[in-house]
This record gives sequence, C-alpha cells and structure tokens, in this order.
Amino acid sequence: MTGYALRRAQIAVFEGFRRTVGKIGLRPAQFSVMIVIHRTPGLKQTEVANALGIQRTNFVAMVNELERLGWVERRALDRRSHALHLTRAGQGKLSEAMAIERKQEALYDKILGPGERLKLLDMLRRLQVGLEA
Repeated sequence: MTGYALRRAQIAVFEGFRRTVGKIGLRPAQFSVMIVIHRTPGLKQTEVANALGIQRTNFVAMVNELERLGWVERRALDRRSHALHLTRAGQGKLSEAMAIERKQEALYDKILGPGERLKLLDMLRRLQVGLEA
C-alpha cells in the first residue's frame, strides 16, 4: 500500500536526519523553517507557516525557540506582523546542517541509483499536487 510505504520511508529518512543533523541540535521542522527563511528572507511569520503547512500556534512556539537559540530574528513590519531573518549564528548553523544533509542526499542517490532520487522527488510532488487538487 502506497501510504504505508511512504510512511515507513518517511520514518527512516527522519531517523537518519536525527542521527546526523540532530547531532548539531537541529530538528527536522526547525531545519525546514530555516531553509525557507534562508531562501526568502523577510517573509512574514504567517507566510513561512503557510509555506510549510504548520499551524500558526505551533509555528509561533517554534520561532520563539529558534529566536531563543539565536538562529532567527523577528523584525517588526508593523504592530501586528514580523519579518523573519536568519541571524549570523543561524546562517552558520544552517550551513553546517546543509553540509550534513548533502551527505544524506548522496546516500539516497547511492541507495536508489543514478537519477532515481530526482525521479522520486518528481513523483512525490506530482502525487502531492494531484491529491491536493
């Protein structure tokens, strides 16, 4: 069954993440948030949360934690909204995590074979888009 196979693969991938990137104190959801902020600095909190499908209340708590760790900063846009930016420490942490993650992606390439990881990503995107339509 597709759903079961996807879930088992997701568990294995997340466990690999915890064993590798987790050693530097970064969780998968934090990594995702930091990637989005890195690629599009200045987005509002709600925009980042929506892009990742994270509920607002959970997202605020996560940003609070990232801010406490010194990796993300909020910059007021007005009285109600804040733009998110990585701090210098956050950029360093993300660079460290991305170097580790590149090794994980190389492992997936080795397991799946040449070009197959990119095909898998394409298939997963098509499945997501088709099911969300």
